[in-house]
Order: sequence, then C-alpha cells, then structure tokens
Amino acid sequence: MIDGLMKDVIDPMWEALARPLARAGFTPNQVTGAGLVLLVAVSAAYLWHQSHWIYALTLACTFVFDALDGAVARQTGLSSKLGGYFDAMVDRYQELVVALAIGWVTGYWALVLLGFSGAMITSYAKARTAIETPVSNTAWPDAFERLERIIYTCVLLLLAGLLPWDWVLPWGLGLYAALCHLTALQRARRAAAILREIDRAGN
Repeated sequence: MIDGLMKDVIDPMWEALARPLARAGFTPNQVTGAGLVLLVAVSAAYLWHQSHWIYALTLACTFVFDALDGAVARQTGLSSKLGGYFDAMVDRYQELVVALAIGWVTGYWALVLLGFSGAMITSYAKARTAIETPVSNTAWPDAFERLERIIYTCVLLLLAGLLPWDWVLPWGLGLYAALCHLTALQRARRAAAILREIDRAGN
C-alpha cells in the first residue's frame, strides 16, 4: 500500500541511492543476488548473537539495498521480464529466510508459520489472477504488502529488543499473521470481482 500510494515520493529516493551502483557497473540481477546473500548473512549472524534489535537494524539496511535493483534496471536500461521474475522469486526466499531465523531464535514456530503462509498467499492471490487476466503490478494497493511487512518486522524486532516486556514479540507476530491473512482475503475479494466481471462480459 505504501509503495503504491507514495510511489512519487519513494521512487526518487530509490533512484538517488541506486545511482552509485549503476555507475559502478552493477546489473539489476547482481543487486538482487547480492541482496539475498546479505540477508542470509545477517540472518545467520542473528542465530549467533540472538539480539532482536541488532537484527532489526541490519535487516533494515539489507532490505534498503535489495530495493535498489529496480532503480538500477531503469538507470542502466537492463529491465527484463526474466529480471522481474528473478526478483520476485528472491523476494519470497528472503521472507522464508527471515521467518526461519525468527522461528529458530524465538521458538514461536506456529506464529511464524501463520505469518509466512499469509504473506505467501497474499503474493499468490495476485499471481494467480494474472494467469486469468493481465493485472497491473502497481494497481493493487492492499493493506499489508511486502514493504509494509518489511517495515513492520524491523520495527517489531527493534521494540522486542529494546523493551523489557516478553509479550511484545509473540503478540506482534500474532498481529503480523492476522494482517497478512486479512490482506490475502482482501486481494482474493478484488480478484473475484475482476474475474466475475470478465465472466459476465464473456456471456
């Protein structure tokens, strides 16, 4: 939702941050791959130090770097359908790595699984609709998309690491799961409306 509604504000920021990478000769796929490597590294470090707030800060820096691949593609003229597909697949693996790291350190596997499944169903809801009819990648400003999930996760981990209350993380993970599944249902509702209109027009 943030990415869709604030695109005019966010895109220039990505463009400015990506400019040094583009000038240095990085390709979009190299930035995407490097983002995954960095995320695996900071997640592996989290398994060792088990500090929520350190993971929150390193995770935020990693996600900022990962978000630059699209801007690098535009600046270098190397945008491609394969690159978009690769980026989407890497995004899903990044969410899996973060979920596994949090589950391993905290032991809240059930809550983590509920959240991860909701995030994946949210992504699948639009991807499955695209099989039936062309859909815009920016015209689905749903409540809890990937950018919101990233921000929420980093803020939650930061609060869990800094506040003295043990309930912050489990309750936060529960809310995360609820928001993910509500967004999945929101997308499913929109998809149903789109496909219903197509069915009516075809009859």
